[in-house]
Amino acid sequence: MPDMKLNVLAVVGSLNETSVTRVVVNHLAEQLRAGGCAVDVLDLDHEPLPLYDPDTAEDQPHFAALKSRVERADVFILGTPDYHGSIGSAMKNFLDHFWHEFAGKLFCPVVASHEKGLTVIDQLRTVARQCYAWSLPYGVSFAEKADVANGQIVSDSLKKRVAMLVRDARVYGALLAQQRRADLAGSEPGFMERLRKK
Repeated sequence: MPDMKLNVLAVVGSLNETSVTRVVVNHLAEQLRAGGCAVDVLDLDHEPLPLYDPDTAEDQPHFAALKSRVERADVFILGTPDYHGSIGSAMKNFLDHFWHEFAGKLFCPVVASHEKGLTVIDQLRTVARQCYAWSLPYGVSFAEKADVANGQIVSDSLKKRVAMLVRDARVYGALLAQQRRADLAGSEPGFMERLRKK
């Protein structure tokens, strides 16, 4: 995508004021901006969504603007706490609001967990698969105090994982975005065919 800037939507799926999820997602957003990406941060604590209701969601006053932000994104940084081995409710509610808008795009799981966040990462991959999105083959997980303290990333291992995610989000996000656009504009069969404008 030589002439196109990669669009990233970084979602903070924690409602905790002192959230370590927010620290890491904001750090990723800064690094991606420094790498030339256009980054939009959706902090669900500051921009709360009503509980998803399929009968009324699209009629809510906030929905059209949020849908536009989701449609614009090529890559989603999805930051959530691990609550009882599951995606936090704020993140799940965000994901419930969309489907076609995720197709052909890249999910990057970021999980605050004292248990490695493996089940949460798997759940985010499941959402990606169900929505015809792609997911990195790994997620970044971290623990409060050991990896993030006083609003800063403090462990070298997390710094390395974050750098890896930034690089892979840019590289694979750009490749997928380029192919997604070609598939939407083309005529060959493929899973993006169903989203082509008639």
